[in-house]
Amino acid sequence: MAFKIGLLGLGTVGAGTAQILVDPSGRNPLLKEILISQVGVRSPEKARPIQLPPGVITTDLEAIVTNPEIEIVVELLGGLEPARSLILQAIDQGKHVVTANKAVIARHGDEIYEAANRAGVYVLLEAAVGGGIPIIKPLKQSLGANRITNIIGIVNGTTNYILTQMTTAGADFTDVLAEAQRLGYAEADPTADVDGLDAADKIAILASLGFGGRVQREDVYCEGIRQVSAADIAYADKLGFVIKLLAIAKGLGGTESDTLQLRVHPTLVPKSHPLANINGVNNAILVEGDPLGQVMFYGPGAGSGPTASAVVSDIMNIVAILKSNGQTQTLDPLLSCVHQHYCQITPIEAIETRFYARFLTGDVPGVIGHLGTSFGNHQVSLESVVQIGFQGELAEIVVVTHHVCEGNFRTALDEIRSLEAIKSIPSILRVL
Repeated sequence: MAFKIGLLGLGTVGAGTAQILVDPSGRNPLLKEILISQVGVRSPEKARPIQLPPGVITTDLEAIVTNPEIEIVVELLGGLEPARSLILQAIDQGKHVVTANKAVIARHGDEIYEAANRAGVYVLLEAAVGGGIPIIKPLKQSLGANRITNIIGIVNGTTNYILTQMTTAGADFTDVLAEAQRLGYAEADPTADVDGLDAADKIAILASLGFGGRVQREDVYCEGIRQVSAADIAYADKLGFVIKLLAIAKGLGGTESDTLQLRVHPTLVPKSHPLANINGVNNAILVEGDPLGQVMFYGPGAGSGPTASAVVSDIMNIVAILKSNGQTQTLDPLLSCVHQHYCQITPIEAIETRFYARFLTGDVPGVIGHLGTSFGNHQVSLESVVQIGFQGELAEIVVVTHHVCEGNFRTALDEIRSLEAIKSIPSILRVL
């Protein structure tokens, strides 16, 4: 018996998925029982890296999700629409869904999961976060006995490549971004990557799974890497740090608390930290829980092969269940997603973290003292204050704080900006 699937999308990941399914030799024997019945594309005349039998490719995407012979719909279109509508339609038709679409899950996951649970079907999304890195299923299953306290990750390969190149070559953001676009690591419109939006989608998904509650995507504080300069990277290096775009989900309070910190921003990471040495387009996700402690998942976070590997793994999971239990079964709670409540997200101004700030000041006596006084006025404790050198006639001063309340830090900066000697504050970055 062959299990028929419908693919929505035959782009980079879709083609990689199809390639695995049409060439199962040497892989898990379960793959031989999976048949690509139809593939939906927007542009049938486009050249494809894979040849499929005549009649398989169609532009009628709706016909795939309503085809009674298809048991699993694999959504690889990306974007919010028509992906969301097609997923919901497939669920309404009683079909299981596999998706790599982090944007639609981050924004409409509650609606999709509720529909899937009512219909008694699975929605699996291993490929939505971390490319080929297994992280979704481990959070649901392998780590399920733990009380998760932190999820911290480098979950966007484009920004990690850019920051790595800026670090190794001493180049500025604009030049490295252009290089990344030439190499195909960055899109022509890099907004979702460099402004942190892609990473915010992913940490919203990981947080909802790790902490067992719904997350509103708009509650994730998001800051990108455009303001990171080669000077900041050089100063960070002298201070013993590297700069990475981190996605952070942190549980707060006691064992019954559902309050989280959720944020994405460039961060000074100590060189001794496990995430400091994750370079290039690779991703890594550090999960901390009780009683496990820390575990890190590392590997290629994007690309045809890695992402397709995760997609096909989800297809195989569903097929294995169908083979074992038939078409009617109670959903496995370790594979399905049920969130009963919304997590409370701590406002960014209420979090406590360390900061790095770089100031350009007039070369006059007492400037460092004035900085210290203003910070002290707002309960901001300083770990170090160093005058690095000069930019023209302006002195350059770098400050690193102890853990402080972000709201207090921002209020102190407002006071500092009013000081006559302060000409500008080119950089403000958080420190892990």
